Amino acid sequence: MDSSSKKIAIPIWEGRVSPVFDAASTLMVCQLRDKNEIARFETCLDEKFLTRRASRLEGLGIDTLICGAISRLFHNLLADAGIEVISWVSGAAEEVLKAYLDGTLSQPKFSMPGRRGAKDSDEGRQ
Repeated sequence: MDSSSKKIAIPIWEGRVSPVFDAASTLMVCQLRDKNEIARFETCLDEKFLTRRASRLEGLGIDTLICGAISRLFHNLLADAGIEVISWVSGAAEEVLKAYLDGTLSQPKFSMPGRRGAKDSDEGRQ
């Protein structure tokens, strides 16, 4: 994959970002080139163990995961695999993807209710 191409994954549930990624069962994967969508598919996440789920995302070639809540362990497994994790996101999956593409994902309307205030960069703290 060239440097202008990347794959974004969003766990979905009823058309929205799944509230808890650790338990999500469906993943929407979008391949982008120069911020334009060139391919999309959905896949079932039926792996029960987090290590296998992380390996699955790595095998799919995911560069960035946009998700709701995620456990620290799962976040760290994905980060160790080189996958950027943008967590505590909520909203309709299509709107979230559009906001990511146009750089407006940080708007409060995409922040999960009840977010603890920790930033993604704080996830690795023990």
